[in-house]
Amino acid sequence: MLAYEENPDKVERADLVVGIPSHNEAKNIGHSTAQAAKGLLDHFGGRNSVIINCDNHSEDGTKEVFLQTTSEVPKVYLSTPPGIVGRGYNLKNLIAKAVELQAQAVIVVSGDLNGITPLWIKNLGEPIFAGFGFVAPLYLQHKYEGAVGNSIVYPLTRALYGRRVRQPIGGDCAFAANLAETYLTHPTWNDTVAQCGVDIWMTTLAIYQGIPICQSFVGRPKNHQNDGPFVPPEPAFTHTVGTLLDLMMLFQDFWGRVKWSKPTAIYGFGVGEVETPAPIEVSEDELHQGFVQCFDRYQQLWETVLENNIYNKLGEIRELPMAHFSFPSELWARILFTYSVAYKKEVADRQELLKSLLPLFLGKTLSFVKKTERMSIQQAEEYIENECMIFEETKPYLLGKWGNLS
Repeated sequence: MLAYEENPDKVERADLVVGIPSHNEAKNIGHSTAQAAKGLLDHFGGRNSVIINCDNHSEDGTKEVFLQTTSEVPKVYLSTPPGIVGRGYNLKNLIAKAVELQAQAVIVVSGDLNGITPLWIKNLGEPIFAGFGFVAPLYLQHKYEGAVGNSIVYPLTRALYGRRVRQPIGGDCAFAANLAETYLTHPTWNDTVAQCGVDIWMTTLAIYQGIPICQSFVGRPKNHQNDGPFVPPEPAFTHTVGTLLDLMMLFQDFWGRVKWSKPTAIYGFGVGEVETPAPIEVSEDELHQGFVQCFDRYQQLWETVLENNIYNKLGEIRELPMAHFSFPSELWARILFTYSVAYKKEVADRQELLKSLLPLFLGKTLSFVKKTERMSIQQAEEYIENECMIFEETKPYLLGKWGNLS
């Protein structure tokens, strides 16, 4: 959905594209652009490169800052029409332009990062030229960062598709030309993907297509200039989880045959600066209230979707005092698997289903915060890995409820 393009250097071909999606990032995009340009010159100086800002018709001067940022690397600005906002729309425009330029590789980095260095460009781009088709990021991050990824997307994707991709919705990534063409034409694209579902869509398609995948340490914590709330807004949550469940229905022939997961190659281990991630403030009271206050609103729906023993267990958790609050991991796996089946069978309106999952996610997140509050980052990672194993062990429960997998 391209409405506007500005190509002052008249770029017609490029071996390597760095794309920077944005929406009102005038204060920040100059830094990401400068670091990307330096990374391209330092590590890919022999290749024909271009930096593309794929924008959502920002009205704060994002385009002007991007085009005026000093760079020896040529730049192209793309924009959606006014009023069309969504990261997926930005990336679709980027991919279409990369295919037009006959690029061999595309690197995507966010426009609001203050942790980005030229090393990010190297570590995301080099694996593509070494034969990988998709590169997912690995960040040193706070144990409470990426809650949706930690509790839903990573364990569910891993159990379904059998690949351990730790940051399947990391946002920063790289992919080869053949995958770019797949993204451009694949029939699973829809409005939900075009909003906040695009990252899990890209990762899942790469796995499903059998593309060689690796993960790459980018070198520094992923610190955003504009950090959002710890708990994602409802639209971001429903778009991400909805896309995951939509693909789950379409690719059931694939994941129905998968039994256990295998590691994914890691590139650049130990490379880069060692820093402490920025602290994240978490309100346990807000998480708790978000969980318990939705029982009246969603009681009837939960009774319809969930088995009696699961629903009764939720009632027991609701009555726990804060000091002893706990949401068992196996229960959480069964809830997500049950919701997946309910979503497939449309036992209720799908958007309402997704909205009703959010307060349960808040309860699970509170439990994670309390269980890991005295843990180091590494210990919390081990806890998440153990939860993923519980999902894999519980997968037969999903298979038994799902129905026809042929």
